[in-house]
Amino acid sequence: MKTLSFRGLGTVLNTLLVVIGSLIGLAVGGSFPDRVQEVAIFGIGLITMGLGVQMFLRTKNPLVTVGAICLGGILGALMGLDFGVESLAEWARVSLGGDSRFNEGFVTACVLFCIGPMTLMGCLQDALERKIELLGLKSLLDGVSSIFMAAALGVGVLVSAVFVLVFQGLLTGLAGFLSGFAKDEELVGESVACGGVIMLAIGLNITGIREFSSVLFLPSLFLAPVMAAGSRRVLARFSKE
Repeated sequence: MKTLSFRGLGTVLNTLLVVIGSLIGLAVGGSFPDRVQEVAIFGIGLITMGLGVQMFLRTKNPLVTVGAICLGGILGALMGLDFGVESLAEWARVSLGGDSRFNEGFVTACVLFCIGPMTLMGCLQDALERKIELLGLKSLLDGVSSIFMAAALGVGVLVSAVFVLVFQGLLTGLAGFLSGFAKDEELVGESVACGGVIMLAIGLNITGIREFSSVLFLPSLFLAPVMAAGSRRVLARFSKE
């Protein structure tokens, strides 16, 4: 794929495909019987948990993941992240006249579309190399996923496209600061592993096995690489001694 003329094209493409996929899902979703929609929702939950397990296996130090998840969850609770996100989702639901599943669709789609290695690496590639191979692939995956998610969870999935645009736009804009971190596979792996745990929590929510606000654990994505870098320095110091 040839070099592009401006940064952010990958994010624009990603947003457009989420919108298109969501519109298709909303158009055909109403024609499905309730049982079919329940099966689709449960299937999405199972796939989400499977992806979560795959992402968790990226960790090289499970203790870092455990510590980051625990501390991140506590920090998220103290910050009231769950209330903040739910308030935002509720405001959007009331403004757009969404149904009772709006909040679940919005929060689930936001996290699914924005947590994972392809999001970070794709935005960095877009910004630093003016290429969109990674975000192009991610866009296709998100577009297809949004069809089934919107059919099952409603218009909240469509509105999540705004979050995708803002979040990935910020990552693209901060590419210069994040490039050093992205080159360290160990640090990225620990952050991805925490993202996998969050994905597992989302899957449990979607399937109805256990309802809990996975948003609380978002700070762990930032704590994990910091803790991994710290533990690496400590181990290096002890090995010298």
